Amino acid sequence: MKKFLNGKYIILLLYVVDMLIVGHNKNDIQILKRELSKSFAMKDLGPTRQILGMKILRDRKNEKLWLS
Repeated sequence: MKKFLNGKYIILLLYVVDMLIVGHNKNDIQILKRELSKSFAMKDLGPTRQILGMKILRDRKNEKLWLS
C-alpha cells in the first residue's frame, strides 16, 4: 500500500500470479503498471470482475462495491 500526501492511495494485491491494483487515481495506477511491466511480464485484463474465486460487482455512480 502506498499512501500519498493528499490522502489518496494505491493498493497492490498479489497472490502467486494474480495481481489486483486499486486506488483513487487512474493515472497513478497506469504509472505503477508501466513501471512494473518494465521488470515483469504482465497482461492487463481490464476492470476486475473476479479474483481468487470472489466475484466483484461495482456501482461507480453510487460508489458501491460488492464481493461474493
